Amino acid sequence: MKKLIETLKNIFKIEDLRQRILITILFTAIYRFGSFVVLPGINPAMLDKLQSQTAGGLMSLLDMFSGGAFSNASIFALGIMPYISASIVMQLLAVAVPYFQKMQREGESGRKKISQYTRVLTIAILLFQAPSYLINLKMTSGAALASGIDWFWFMFPATIILAAGSMFILWLGERITDKGIGNGVSLIIMIGIIARLPQAFIQEVSSRFTAITGGGLVMFLVEIIILYAVVCASIVLVQGVRKIPVQYAKRVVGNKTYGGARQYIPLKLFAANVMPIIFAQAIMFIPLAIVQYSAPENASWFVRSMLDHHSWTYNIIFALLIIAFTYFYTAITLNPTQMAEDMKRNNGFIPGVKPGKDTAEFIDTVMSRITLPGSLFIAFIAIMPAFASLLNVQDAFSQFFGGTSLLILVGVVLDTLAQIESHLLMRHYDGLLSSGRIHGRGMQAY
Repeated sequence: MKKLIETLKNIFKIEDLRQRILITILFTAIYRFGSFVVLPGINPAMLDKLQSQTAGGLMSLLDMFSGGAFSNASIFALGIMPYISASIVMQLLAVAVPYFQKMQREGESGRKKISQYTRVLTIAILLFQAPSYLINLKMTSGAALASGIDWFWFMFPATIILAAGSMFILWLGERITDKGIGNGVSLIIMIGIIARLPQAFIQEVSSRFTAITGGGLVMFLVEIIILYAVVCASIVLVQGVRKIPVQYAKRVVGNKTYGGARQYIPLKLFAANVMPIIFAQAIMFIPLAIVQYSAPENASWFVRSMLDHHSWTYNIIFALLIIAFTYFYTAITLNPTQMAEDMKRNNGFIPGVKPGKDTAEFIDTVMSRITLPGSLFIAFIAIMPAFASLLNVQDAFSQFFGGTSLLILVGVVLDTLAQIESHLLMRHYDGLLSSGRIHGRGMQAY
């Protein structure tokens, strides 16, 4: 406790770090406040059916990612997921389309162009999703609409408000990244998820202690132990590193000798961060987007099973998508050929491996070997809520048993703590942990 208090004092001694933390808190508070601002023309007291619709199934995940704004018919109801979907499309285009490949190689100017295209695509997605959300709102909670209101004159401005709300969330995330601490978009997703934790925990405790059968307190303690084990395993996964030794040859320039030292290339077991899970989750929302304003009972068996995030069909496809996206995202973020060329340019080599092509193949082989167990483990953690449901864990609390929620929480918290620690160490203060440095995920902006 004394160490923690001393660390907090050190944090607030550093003016820049103190301002960044306060700005982050301010912007996240604005986001949470907006989650409760209801669309004009909606009576929030009449949204019972919409809230019951989002109490379970895939809709509960969508509501969780928006921090409850979806079920509140808030101006932030669509959340940040349309931007995530647009980012997925742009990253796929950057791999498959030569025009975008060239743009990606242009450096900072290319990244700015891709970012502009992503925003335009986000707006296009919002202009499709907003009317879909409003139609679903009318079908489930039509009584919540103000009496005598014309549907067109409600839907037109409401669509603009919902689109503007999501773009404002994106702006908040970018401001947090620039002026605050951590990755803004990731923090906003985390805040939306963690906002549901207290209510889910209380519901789970209540259900266990009021249950006639099922073990009561014993089962609740078993849940907490399993949850603790999964969290610890996730932290190990996020921070796991495989080091490749690199020897640098000596160079003599004039009277000075350069090089000769041995360094290491750290390759993370979880190099793709939480992006594969977010990508896969966005894909899994597609069936929901198709049938959310139609009768689900009329849909095919496959579509109905895809709407149930506890079904075997859903979880198998979800796991396979995570594995595929892990390999895909690792491949586009880590380039073995470029790493080998940089090493050769600096007179570096891996002991026992020829420079150039052989080095690139060696790095690629090592990456493939560490990516496979990492992707399998992350896929297993992602489908843990389905196994938790077999133990009669409440649906809302089971989302924190593993799955997208837990991995995002662990990854974002470690990444943010790593940035805070780097600020402390730069100013010669002790880090957050006396046992060693926190290894963040190095998470990139979406």
